[in-house]
Amino acid sequence: MQNTLFKKSIPHLIAIGIFFLITILYFRPEFFEGKILSQHDIQMWQGASKEIFDWNTKTGHRPLWTNSMFSGMPAYQISLVSPSNLMPYLNSIISLGLPTPANAVFLLFLGFYLLLITLRFDWRAAIAGSMAFAFCSYNFIIIVAGHNSKVHAIALMPFVLTGVLMTLRGNLLKGGILTAIALALEIYANHVQITYYLMIGILVLMISELVFAIKEKKIASYIKSAVVLLFASALAILPNITTIWATYEYGKYSTRGQSELNEKKESSGLDKDYAMSWSYGVKESMTLLIPNFNGGANATELGKNSATFKAMESNGAGGQQANQFVKNAPTYWGDMPSTSGPTYAGAIVIFLFILGLFIVDDKYKWWLLGATLLSLMLAWGKNFDLLSELFFNYFPGYNKFRTVSMMLSLASLTIPLLAMLAVKKILDEKNPLIYKKQILNSFYIAGGLCALFMLVPGIAGDFSSQADENFKQYDWLIDALRDDRASMLRMDSFRSLFFIVIAFALLWFFIKGKLKPHVFCLALAAAFLVDGWSVNKRYLKDEDFVSKGKAEVPFEPSPADLQILSDTGYYRVMNTTVSTFNDASTSNFHKSIGGYHGAKLKRYQEVIERQISKGNMKVLDMLNMKYVIQQSKDGQPFAVPNPGAMGNSWFVKDYKVVENADSEMDALTNLNPLSTAILDKRFQGQVEGLNIVADSMATIKLTAYAPDQLNYRSVCESDQLAVFSDIYYPAGWNAYIDGKLSPHLRVDYVLRAMRVPSGTHEIMFKFEPDVFKIGEPIALASSSLLLLLGALTIFLSVREKKKV
Repeated sequence: MQNTLFKKSIPHLIAIGIFFLITILYFRPEFFEGKILSQHDIQMWQGASKEIFDWNTKTGHRPLWTNSMFSGMPAYQISLVSPSNLMPYLNSIISLGLPTPANAVFLLFLGFYLLLITLRFDWRAAIAGSMAFAFCSYNFIIIVAGHNSKVHAIALMPFVLTGVLMTLRGNLLKGGILTAIALALEIYANHVQITYYLMIGILVLMISELVFAIKEKKIASYIKSAVVLLFASALAILPNITTIWATYEYGKYSTRGQSELNEKKESSGLDKDYAMSWSYGVKESMTLLIPNFNGGANATELGKNSATFKAMESNGAGGQQANQFVKNAPTYWGDMPSTSGPTYAGAIVIFLFILGLFIVDDKYKWWLLGATLLSLMLAWGKNFDLLSELFFNYFPGYNKFRTVSMMLSLASLTIPLLAMLAVKKILDEKNPLIYKKQILNSFYIAGGLCALFMLVPGIAGDFSSQADENFKQYDWLIDALRDDRASMLRMDSFRSLFFIVIAFALLWFFIKGKLKPHVFCLALAAAFLVDGWSVNKRYLKDEDFVSKGKAEVPFEPSPADLQILSDTGYYRVMNTTVSTFNDASTSNFHKSIGGYHGAKLKRYQEVIERQISKGNMKVLDMLNMKYVIQQSKDGQPFAVPNPGAMGNSWFVKDYKVVENADSEMDALTNLNPLSTAILDKRFQGQVEGLNIVADSMATIKLTAYAPDQLNYRSVCESDQLAVFSDIYYPAGWNAYIDGKLSPHLRVDYVLRAMRVPSGTHEIMFKFEPDVFKIGEPIALASSSLLLLLGALTIFLSVREKKKV
């Protein structure tokens, strides 16, 4: 019995071995040369989290707050750790301990393989399908950018779908447990937007299933499955309760929450224009079939045979200048402000997807088509405003997310799934010749589109780019760039047609009986692999890997940084030599006014927009900005001290109560925060009866610093109002006077303040969010339960197979 069970496992072990080998070969510089992938967002994360890890190394305590970005924000929004959640251990096991981001690529293969095996695919066909799903270009483009959590979440989507389909097909126990475990892993990946889009896809599936349940009079069975899935979803949330709660709590106060300014109150999420700024073009959707339909990435190397290189040489540019330009030529001419590359599903995949529309059973076809179309139309964003407006205004939570083109991640799952269901339909058919007409029609449609754009590329558009504005004085250069963009479209149209012809030939020989099923499947897998590998190597290349030392230390201090670091106090720095509020390199060395994060605190962002960006130095003074890094004429950064920096805390002479956030913001324009504090009337009760008496001898000084704990000593002869140059955040900061919990309030729109009694006192601010106190025990108990249920299910399944 054990021998039989092992024999049945051999194909799956072979598949896992293939996935492992391909992953290692793609990341060859890492595994064979000891290099590490250079990822922009990971570099920014390293800078943003430097204080967190340094403090943990120094003290053994991992702080939950950091002052290194945006004058202070929760550390768990930068580097969130929930040590009680056991899901990370399971994630490491199923990804065979591979390092990030290679582990996510392996999971892309494994998850889709599991999904297809569950749908009763032959293991060789399942391997082919895994190639199709994993090698969608979007997965590798976001890896280069450093969006590791995003690709991790995408990789786990098929695992979740597998559990859902098992449950809907009547296997309630195993399906429910698998759904709970897979969804718990999905949530652990910590990319809410991808998980949200997956839920939209599953909602479409549930609606489709309901329609068929009504039609087939199986409502009772559907209700049972739906209840199990709801229970499984609730169980999946619990191991991640700390993460979810913390994100939800922070969201209320971040740029994704509702503003208190009257003119912005109409939206409970992001500004619509901002959320829709990265909208995929309608015609740009052709990149699913032809990767360079819109010029690929922002910048592409064109080479010396390009029209651009020849035009530059003809117009007097030297060879070196022309060479340098064509190495990063602005080739993208789509609708988005910029892009790192297209979403290419694969020419063969699209061909088979079209075939699936002809031959796959309705129960699968309609929900996959519906989810795909919805994914496309929502990715169009402002280019399909009717639907986007509906979802943005009325679909719960949708307005919390930006970059709607990310919605194509759902299509990257549904398109290859329908494509592979078409392959299964043909493989399972005793007389596959009955699909001859459908195969031909699909070839005519997919191949015909490629041939059309190859022969007449101009029907795609005029090849004009937003980047052309930079060269408007050089008409000849713009014309050359347009010629090269047209050439890129033509060449990739031919490329896609070539792969479609290969797939068509494989299908044709198979239905004619010239190819055995296993040979057909392995040949199809090889075609998927070659197609996907060659496109993805345009974006995630061997050259993107750097030495381990360089990756681990991405930022070197400049002379300006070293000069500032000689001051060992607690203060803030504003770096104007970089994009101040979109760069975390400064945070690697200093407590920064700026930083890099997708969701700043909303009030802080509003201060940036309405005060800091307009040059209000008093606001920077009250944030204790002691140094500004500027750039000299020769391009070198240098540090300029700011004599107006107000220090860590001070007593004000007066305070002014205002009606609302608008009045509070307006008051900052001409405020002298050293003498007057502005407070919202909601905090008026805390200063009831406080008549500030001038006390020239009163002092309040910082005596001890930790990222999440600040200690002060105050000395004053009468009650005073102390203002602190740290950010007010109501969800976790507690204030203590002589060890006794005491109220504190918000002043000057973003700062902390508190009423300080006369005498000598020890004041402490400590970040103690309830979410970690309450969430962690729940996370431990629920994740332990899930893993036990999973182990029990495996044990029972193995025992059942032994009996058979």
